[in-house]
Amino acid sequence: MHVTSDKRDIQDVLAAAPVRGRWRRRLVPAALAAAAAFGAWAWFAPAVQDAAGIYDAVPATRGALLVTVIATGTVEPTNLVEISSELSGTLRAVNVDHNDQVTVGQELAQLDTDKLEAALAHSRAALEARRARIAEAEATVNEAQQQFARIAVLAERAVVSEQSLQAAQAALSRAEATVAVTRADAKVAEADLRSDETNLAKACICSPIAGVVLERNADVGQIVASALQAPVLFTIAEDLRQMELRVDVDEADMGVVTVGAEASFSVEAHQGRLYPARIAELRYAPQTIDGVVTYQAILSIDNSDLSLRPGMTATAEIVVERIADALLIPNAALRFAPPIAAEEGAKGGGLLGLLLPRRPSDQQAVPREGGAGTRTVWVLKDATAVPISVETGATDGTMTAIISGALAAGDKVITDMDEAR
Repeated sequence: MHVTSDKRDIQDVLAAAPVRGRWRRRLVPAALAAAAAFGAWAWFAPAVQDAAGIYDAVPATRGALLVTVIATGTVEPTNLVEISSELSGTLRAVNVDHNDQVTVGQELAQLDTDKLEAALAHSRAALEARRARIAEAEATVNEAQQQFARIAVLAERAVVSEQSLQAAQAALSRAEATVAVTRADAKVAEADLRSDETNLAKACICSPIAGVVLERNADVGQIVASALQAPVLFTIAEDLRQMELRVDVDEADMGVVTVGAEASFSVEAHQGRLYPARIAELRYAPQTIDGVVTYQAILSIDNSDLSLRPGMTATAEIVVERIADALLIPNAALRFAPPIAAEEGAKGGGLLGLLLPRRPSDQQAVPREGGAGTRTVWVLKDATAVPISVETGATDGTMTAIISGALAAGDKVITDMDEAR
């Protein structure tokens, strides 16, 4: 009984084996076809459906564009005077200190005047002596004239000789010459007197302008020696309410910076505050530091509130162009270019290449620049990067104005791409 049952089971298995073999032969091609279809979908679908995720794009916008040039410099008084002493001597008094307001002619310091006063007295006495000699010489002339007149009368009567007449004439001439000499000596004495009076007046170190004392390098008892180089005793700024900003402009920006241009600047002492300014002067003298050539621009500023102090470092933005309404794109869009497509010879072949062909590339090499002012930007349209030629205008370093081209506001310009995806 058991043997018959086992034989029957074996016959059933052998009968079913051909059926299962036929199913396996049908499933293998179907599985391969499904795998090929899935691979093709996985390869082609991202190129179309997920292109927006590969590229970073921003829309072109319309707005105002302000083009500026940045320069740094220092705040300085409009008129700065350094005061020293023309004379050598000892400082007897110092009458002002730092930050003091002074007026024109105010005495800042005083030198010891003992020697100067003695020299002045000597000059006055010498002048008086010269004048006395003039009077004496004039009296001698009068005497010589009278003597000559008498001898001339006697010579006509032949009472005296011709020699006596000539001697009288010579004496008169010498007397007149002596008068001329004494008068010249008197003029020299007058000049010496004026010089000593001037020196005495210069013993007062006075302010030539009205302003504020910025520096004081003088103390009572200090010896001032002006033989080789006059020392600076005081530094005075004329008016701190009207100051100027001196900035160094790079030579590359001198073609766009003009006198009268508006500007604004900031200082570290007042962060967040912008001070208005205007270019008053562009100096021609170049300044070369470490091979960099700059030119100095003078900006007039208003310091009515005295918040700015001399020597403060400032960063200025000079307005060189202002556009009220322009089509703007980021500068990154002008720098972007897709990678060059792989060569056709590198494409795979064989059965696998037929089953899984390479993704068709739409990223062909396109020149980024054309003529003068012409650039190429890439725009995302229907999930595809499309090159567009545009003419660029002014730029502020971040955004660039588009003058012409097939680009409109709202078009998404590509600025970058995720090459990993």
